[in-house]
Amino acid sequence: MELLKKNIRMNRQKGRAVNQITLEEDMNVPDTKPDAGDVIQEEGNLKIEETKILENQVFLSGYLEVKILYVSDDGERQIHRLVTKIPFEEKLNLEGAMAGDNIRVKWDMEDLSVQLINSRKLSIHALVSFAASIEELYDTQAAVELHGIDEVTARTKELTTLSLAVQKRDILRVKDEINLASNKPNIGELLWDSVQLRGTDIRVNDGQIDIRGELFIFVLYAGDDENATKQWIETSLPFSGSIECGGCTSSMIPDVEVTLAGSNLEVRPDYDGEERVIQVEAVLDLDIKLYEEERVEILADVYTPLRRLEPITTQEVYESLVMKNFSKCRTNERIRMEPNRPRMLQICHSKGEVKIDETQITDRGIQIEGAVYVSILYITADDSLPFALMHGMVPFQHTIEVEGINPDCRFSLQTELEQLSTMMIDSEELEVKASVNLGVLIVQVHNEECITDVEEHDLDLKKIQELPGIVGYIVQQGDSLWDIAKTYYTTPGRICELNGLESEEIKPGKRLIIMKDAAKMR
Repeated sequence: MELLKKNIRMNRQKGRAVNQITLEEDMNVPDTKPDAGDVIQEEGNLKIEETKILENQVFLSGYLEVKILYVSDDGERQIHRLVTKIPFEEKLNLEGAMAGDNIRVKWDMEDLSVQLINSRKLSIHALVSFAASIEELYDTQAAVELHGIDEVTARTKELTTLSLAVQKRDILRVKDEINLASNKPNIGELLWDSVQLRGTDIRVNDGQIDIRGELFIFVLYAGDDENATKQWIETSLPFSGSIECGGCTSSMIPDVEVTLAGSNLEVRPDYDGEERVIQVEAVLDLDIKLYEEERVEILADVYTPLRRLEPITTQEVYESLVMKNFSKCRTNERIRMEPNRPRMLQICHSKGEVKIDETQITDRGIQIEGAVYVSILYITADDSLPFALMHGMVPFQHTIEVEGINPDCRFSLQTELEQLSTMMIDSEELEVKASVNLGVLIVQVHNEECITDVEEHDLDLKKIQELPGIVGYIVQQGDSLWDIAKTYYTTPGRICELNGLESEEIKPGKRLIIMKDAAKMR
């Protein structure tokens, strides 16, 4: 007896862990800056510099960069910018983690607040959550053919496995320039900038990955004129680029997450030597996972009427692709400012961030609830506070329809703000419209019995002799010719020959004659 086996590469999620940390720091206003009167807005960006994996643990270290825009506490009430970095080290307990594992770490800023302690000191408080997950490839062997036994009959089953073919991290650097319009004054000082990533599109080709999208940029600056006039620019810069990816092919299924890891804006002189050019440099972090499907037929059961065969099985867990889907959700909401906030004269800039509150697998697909959290920088009617910030939330609900989804599926969800627009209704209310891109990769988790060996034994002749020599059988619902033949120690081919059947397809109610070949069982 010879049992042929095939090596099957499978993929599974090895482990997942989430954790929250609080970062706090008191910051002194530098001596070169005037006293702080009011904080207009703050923004935080987390940078993970090192990820170290040990047994059942993941260590993260990096820093939180916080930008602050404030109004000076003097008669001029000018606005100024502060930047600080808060270092952190954090440990996540992740069962099953081992050195060398490929890990995906995501972070989310749950809350960031900056409060004045006094005119020379500010208190910074941030709440950050981390989510770490590990996927692993593993190999298993499953029997695909059995030779060396007379009249052996085999039942096979097809597995469609999804395996992780490529996993890597890479970066794409984007460089471009913004030239001031002729009606804008020269740049004296950059006061605030915001860079948002929107509309990314990923294409996998042979040996490389192509990325397209746009950077939505806002710059607030003080002109170099006598009054340091406050000016702002809002524009979008389209970009495209490619990164080399050895081993990838256009047939692979991508799960690529693109995030804006950092950006830097610097003022450069134009050809006339005037400060009218803003050089933009952005670093995009790419977390790349490429999957490929493999279809393989393995043995589900074997038997022969001449010997008793006992398959030895082991249970394996593997995943198969259900669907990769892109969906779009549009939402809008009217937001009214708080009574104690200064009235609005003009909108300067609006920024949005998509946050998912809950996801749930339903009969129709994946139900998603979340919100677009918006912050609107505007000019006020109060000379003592020339700029102010308004916060709001635009909730949304959306269902990504997925045929065949069930609770045993798992999925990865990626969200991106594609469009955001704000329009003043009056000095206290505005309307926000948003468009959110939702990308999801859904996989089915299977538990499958795989034959790894077959033991051969003598037949129980006493049991066979008790069977009648000829049987009349009426096919029942769910019967197969293979099951009937195995029960009566014959073969599907003999039953077909005896009953004049052209194929092994049988319908309920069909009458069959089954005859025992006693000579071959002695």
